[in-house]
Order: sequence, then structure tokens, then C-alpha cells
Amino acid sequence: MSEEKRVILTCAQPTGVLSLGNYIGAVKNWATMQDDYECYFGIVDMHAITIRREPADLRKATYSCLAQYIACGLDPAKSALFVQSHVVGHAELAWVLGCLTPIGELQRMTQFKEKAARLGFAVKDDADGELRFAHEGAKAQASVNSGLLYYPVLMAADILLYNAHAVPVGEDQRQHLELCRDVAQRFNSTFSPTFNIPDAYIPKVGARIMSLQEPTKKMSKSDDNQNAVLYLLDPPERLAKKINSAVTDSGSEIVASPEKPGVSNLLSLFSVFSGKSIPEIEKSYAGSSYAVFKKDLAELVVASLAPVQARYEELMADKAGLEQILKAGAEKAQARAYKVLSKVYRKVGFVDRVR
Repeated sequence: MSEEKRVILTCAQPTGVLSLGNYIGAVKNWATMQDDYECYFGIVDMHAITIRREPADLRKATYSCLAQYIACGLDPAKSALFVQSHVVGHAELAWVLGCLTPIGELQRMTQFKEKAARLGFAVKDDADGELRFAHEGAKAQASVNSGLLYYPVLMAADILLYNAHAVPVGEDQRQHLELCRDVAQRFNSTFSPTFNIPDAYIPKVGARIMSLQEPTKKMSKSDDNQNAVLYLLDPPERLAKKINSAVTDSGSEIVASPEKPGVSNLLSLFSVFSGKSIPEIEKSYAGSSYAVFKKDLAELVVASLAPVQARYEELMADKAGLEQILKAGAEKAQARAYKVLSKVYRKVGFVDRVR
């Protein structure tokens, strides 16, 4: 009998077009997992409404997210691609786990405090150790909704509902994964062993793509300067313009070094899309100019993304096909989710439903 595959789950909000940082640093790595692991890829629309979204925009973004994932190599025949709200159990398990999670742990989450600050509230520690919200007057844009506070519990439920062994996470989500691990251990010790304690999945190799305008910062979709960000669906002329205007460094040598973060970043991009090592590329462009190097890089990126963009357009033109993929993904995800949820319900003392 073949050994059962370990389960990997990763989820992302449908927040628009993937940047090349998302594509290279995350989705391309996810695609490599599909043969070795039982993979669940969730589009977390329930998390997305912690910030006000136009309903029509959220629905469109959900289909777009799915189409981008498939165009980037996620295979519905190998993995479960599903929408969070299509699977019964995420919110239900979040409630159970929330009843075991002290509110102080949630108030101390770094992302919660940062998001509250962006809304115009300063989160401050009182002398008794409790956290209080200081209204910043006219600066405050809105109240801090409880969904922002409860977000990590729902994220823990997303992971534990599938009893995942590992979760690919970025640095900004590590604290949330640690809370998930704590909640799982707390449930196991309060009742009996039920959940795997999920580990962070660290890909073997992952290029870190930096801003084209501030190459000491990670490329981010939230960057105010959109010339700093390359998007998966940028038209060819826009990709070329952004690459050709990317910040380089003093001197003219095309070499990777800590003193040349701009060129180093462009070399990383060239390496990812060409499959060549950085030393090979440096050798090819010895004595060449930045302008020639950037022009070649732009042509390489445009050519590499052309089939991805074409596949995306093909998928988006077939809404019924996307819906069938989501239906199949939800059915696979639901089968596993029901097993875990029914076990949790028995453990906490809920009476079995008569069917």
C-alpha cells in the first residue's frame, strides 16, 4: 500500500492581479508541490470582506484569481481549488476555536495592530497589560471591525479544517501560523489529540523579487508607485516600460552584489525566466550596457508571460468551465472538511445530527 501523502494547504484572498513577486515567490512554488503532496488551494473570500468590497468586484476578483492560478500551473486534476465560502466548516470551526482563544492573544497580533493604525486607531498597552484603542480624531476613517480581530482564528480554522501538515507562508503570516499551532495544541490538550500541528512549508528555492524603484524593498501590490511593480497581466508595452525605467546602480557592471541591489534584482528576474544561473548571465553581459540588458530582460519577461496571459484570457472567457472547477474543488475539500468537523463536534460534546 502506498504511503498517504502529506496534506498542504495554502489560501489567498482574491485581491486582484498577481504581481511577479506573488507569481515567482509563491504560486510557481505551489505548482511544484502537486505531485508530492495532497494540495488544497483556497480562495478566501470570507477573509476578503474584513475590508469593505463591492460585491460585484469581489465576485469578479474570485473568478480572476482562479483563472490566474490555473494559468500559472495549478492543476485542478491534481489539486483541490476551491472558494472558502463554498465549503461548510470554515466559519463553524472558527467559532469552536475562538472559544478557546483568549482575546488578548488576538489583540497582540502585529497585523491587527497595523491594520487598526491604518484606520486611524492607535492600539496601546495599559498598565494592567490590556490593550486599548486610542481614537485619533479626524484621522480615524472607520471603526475597527471585529472581523479584523478574529481574522487569525478564521485562518487557523482554514488550516485545521483540512488537518494540514504544512502551510506555505510568507514572513507576514508567520505569527498567524504560530497562533494556529497554539490553538491546535490547546484543543488537543483540552479534549484529546485531534489536529496535526502544522509546520511552515519552506520551498527549496525561491527568488525574492524586489521593487523596481526601491530595490531594497520587496515588490508589493500595495506600493504607491505602480511603476515599481510588475503584474502578471500587464500588457507587453507596460512590462517593457517598467523594466526599462527600473532603478539600477552607480557604475556600469552587470553583476550581482550587495552594493548593487537594483542590478541584482534584475539579474534575479532574468535568472527566473531564462533558467540560467546569475553567474552565466553576468558572463553573457560582461562589457554590455544597462540599456541592452534591460531591453533583453523586457523581451524575455514579455515572451515568458505571453502563454500565461493567453491561457488566462481563455479561462476567463469560459465562466461555466471555471464554475465546474470550483464545484469539483469544493466537493473534494468538503469531503475532508466534514470528517474533521464531525470529529471536532463530537470532541466538544455536540449531539450528532440525525440524518
